[in-house]
Amino acid sequence: MSVLLFVEPDDDLSLQALTFARGLGDVKAVSVDGPYAPAAWAAAIAGAADAAEAIVAAGSDRGNELLAHVAARLEQPFAANVTAIDGDVVTRVRWGGSLLEEARLHGTPKLLTVAPHTQAAAEAVPVETLTASDDGSPRVLETVSESSGGVSLRDAKVVVSGGRGVGSSEAFDIIEELAGLLGGAVGCSRVVTSAGWRPHTDQVGQTGTKISADLYVACGISGATQHIAGAKGAKKILAINSDPEAPIFASADYAVIGDLHEIVPAISAELRKVRDS
Repeated sequence: MSVLLFVEPDDDLSLQALTFARGLGDVKAVSVDGPYAPAAWAAAIAGAADAAEAIVAAGSDRGNELLAHVAARLEQPFAANVTAIDGDVVTRVRWGGSLLEEARLHGTPKLLTVAPHTQAAAEAVPVETLTASDDGSPRVLETVSESSGGVSLRDAKVVVSGGRGVGSSEAFDIIEELAGLLGGAVGCSRVVTSAGWRPHTDQVGQTGTKISADLYVACGISGATQHIAGAKGAKKILAINSDPEAPIFASADYAVIGDLHEIVPAISAELRKVRDS
């Protein structure tokens, strides 16, 4: 099978999609030059497809949006967040990771994105750069990142998150302290942002940031499906919760049952002792 793969520079999810694409057949990797313009980029990718039997991208926000535009242009069905394919049957992640769906993907070329953190990242390959025409369609002129001065959630090797159990915005001081000692970023659950304790940019989850940290420390977080969808990319999860029946323990590699207001400062104190010794 000949595969056209859309990749973004220095993007780990694209390298994961490359691993998947290589399992389908011969891969031609492409990117698109210039400001992001979904409709114009889709036209460039569709124009480069030629005899491609599949068009693949990472299951990121951009990858899913772009392939949806390509599908509309080619008038073909599109499957998002795929984990496996066997002939015309695709397995894909649904409902924030709580369900695997098998569906038949009709049409040629097959259009699909690869579910994040379901494949090992491949080594980078040569990429052909396409040029999108200026067709007057909407495009991104500027991307403004929040000036946090710290490590971003998406890039952090360690993320320390707080949930409802933290109790207040002021009580996040102990979460920030632990994150600082570990050289990590501070995250939170959706209920925390809804309460106004932390900004939405700190939210880990299906509607927040999907992390890929080496360690995720979840403090006072129950573990709703939507939250786990954002945290499952972490290599190891440590859950701290006073409720032994909290759903997050089912996804955790390590569990500490107890009051986070005692446990988190105790961990920080031990870290300081080790550093001072």
